[in-house]
Amino acid sequence: MTFASFKYARIVRSSWLDEGGRRLDCNPYMSGAQGARDALHRLNVRKDALLTVTSGYSGGIYNGPVFSRIWVNRPEYGVPFLGSSDISNADLATLPLLKTSYAQSKKLAHLELTEGTTLITCSGTIGRMAYVRSDMAGIWSSQHVMKVVPDPDKIPAGYLYAFLSSRYGVPLIVSGTYGAIIQHIEPEHIAELPVPRFEPGFEQEVAEIIDAAAAERVAASEHRRAALELFQAKIEWSNHSSSAARSPMASSLFGRMDAFHYSPRVEAGRASLAAHCGVRLGDQVERVFEPNRGSRLKVTDPAFGVPFLSSSSVFELNPSAEYLVSRSLTPHLQGLLLSDCDVLIPRSGQLGGIIGRAVLPLPMNVGQAGSEHLVRVRCHSPSDAAYLWAVLASEPGYWALVGTAFGSSIPSLDSSLISDLTVPWLSELDRQEIGAFAEKAVVAQNKGNELEAAAVALLEEKIRKES
Repeated sequence: MTFASFKYARIVRSSWLDEGGRRLDCNPYMSGAQGARDALHRLNVRKDALLTVTSGYSGGIYNGPVFSRIWVNRPEYGVPFLGSSDISNADLATLPLLKTSYAQSKKLAHLELTEGTTLITCSGTIGRMAYVRSDMAGIWSSQHVMKVVPDPDKIPAGYLYAFLSSRYGVPLIVSGTYGAIIQHIEPEHIAELPVPRFEPGFEQEVAEIIDAAAAERVAASEHRRAALELFQAKIEWSNHSSSAARSPMASSLFGRMDAFHYSPRVEAGRASLAAHCGVRLGDQVERVFEPNRGSRLKVTDPAFGVPFLSSSSVFELNPSAEYLVSRSLTPHLQGLLLSDCDVLIPRSGQLGGIIGRAVLPLPMNVGQAGSEHLVRVRCHSPSDAAYLWAVLASEPGYWALVGTAFGSSIPSLDSSLISDLTVPWLSELDRQEIGAFAEKAVVAQNKGNELEAAAVALLEEKIRKES
């Protein structure tokens, strides 16, 4: 057997062992860190250790203590709490609430996020990153999320984020991972990471593009919130919900014996949707369906494959596929392809998770394949999809949707039950007004992704040319 017989084999130089602290596990040498380190070493520019360009608590690079969670239900008593699995999400409106007095205690006060901070997952899945936007300031974060707080007098925040999230920064961060079962990195593992410094004008250019991307994402959040608030105002949800929530369980069981289907919040949601120009959802759309299930035949060449999105990735700020599926050999591929007329709804999972939460595909994802675990509400037009997203993503819409779930261990939704939901079909003017906000949100989020990718590509090209 020859060296070439091993698909993922790599040559490790003996000098690398010295640089890696004599570590004998594969990660420091297989992650691409040595290639990134060599490229940075060839750069004829100043390199600053990461710790020298950060400031604040513990020098500006920290995660947090292990602590128990004390949750509350009312926003006046709590602060939004960001877990490591949430940092990539586009919509942070449904974050759980940590008790305010506990969050602001001496033990946890430093976990409050500030604008411009780079967040890095440091336990479990290592190296996922996010840039703290203005709408994220005031959120508390988990100890499983490392915070890198830039010193504004030494480095532009957006430039530092662009480098850390680039093809040169990520491998260096991931190379410090340790642990066999649950992976970890600690602040000391990245404190000496070399940050290349270019002329101030270039760094500022990169930072401004990152900040423009953040502004687009903030705008997307504002448009989403405006669409939902406008829809809920049109159907007078706040008034209806307060009275309906105190109503007794329906006297007729309608063929269902599970208690959750008749819970006050679910009944309030159904009643509110049905009380205003109610129509059957299936009668107002092209169809509601779940794609056929089948094997996912993966390929590596983009010429022969289609990016495949999971049911969780569509909720991310920048939804991206982990792999490609074959264009010609994947069964029922046409049914998997996403349309700009779709509203997507995860059909299974634990209640309170992504099940029943509606989302619109971004323009960058239209034409890609989506998981068969995503129910498609395929509308007659993108504007109808935008309006119906607001209906189904609203508070009453969510409870009405998730109230149709069945099953005890892993609750599931059924496309026929979703199709039978009664939804408000407001006047054309109202539908257009609500849908316009949702369409603006999709466009802004997509633009933010394009800007961030452009900033990182600009920096990577600069490093490549000068190394």
